[in-house]
Formats: sequence, structure tokens, C-alpha cells
Amino acid sequence: MKKTCWILGIAALAILIAVTAGRSTTSGTASAQENAMGETAIKIDNFTFSPATMTIHVGDTVRWTNHDDLPHNVVSEGKTFKSKTLDTDENFSYTFTKAGAYSYYCSIHPKMTGKIVVQ
Repeated sequence: MKKTCWILGIAALAILIAVTAGRSTTSGTASAQENAMGETAIKIDNFTFSPATMTIHVGDTVRWTNHDDLPHNVVSEGKTFKSKTLDTDENFSYTFTKAGAYSYYCSIHPKMTGKIVVQ
């Protein structure tokens, strides 16, 4: 009986280790999973960009979607990218081809700001 319990305990421990190891290689936030696919979503809502700061890799695409009832746009400070005015549920995408920090804002509502860090 003791030997059976000991074997079951070892088997349970082995399963726990295997499950934990699998999680460590695949865990992450939705944004991290989106980054693995090469596209990251930023939501425009309630006069904010969410998330306000995003770290991505060279070659990744960011998609901004306006979920607000008012129009917004996305303009980088260095004029690297600029969207048209986005109405509700419209989106704008940009693929980042160079590493660096890209600050951006809504030119309609300049207090709305965000930043993309490209590694």
C-alpha cells in the first residue's frame, strides 16, 4: 500500500512538473501572444490609448481600433506614421521596420498620448 501511494505521488509530481514546464514556455498575456503572431492591438476608448505603452519587435504590426463614440487619429511625433481620422470601430495598422521609441498622439485630442518601443 505504501509503495502504491509513493508511486502515485511520484507520478503526480512528474505530471505537475510537466504541466508547469509547458506553461513557462507558452504563458503570457494576450499582447505577448499577439506579438508572437506579429500583430498587436491597441484600443482607443474613453480618450485613451490602451495600453499606453507597448513593447514590440522589429517587423511587428500594431493595429489601433477606435472604440470611442468620437473620431480620433494616430500621429507619431516624428511623422513616421499618421492615420486618417478614425470613426467608431475603424482601425489603422502600421508595421514597424526599425528599432526605437515611437511616441504618438491624437492630433484631434492632443492630451491622448502613447508610446511604442520597438526592439
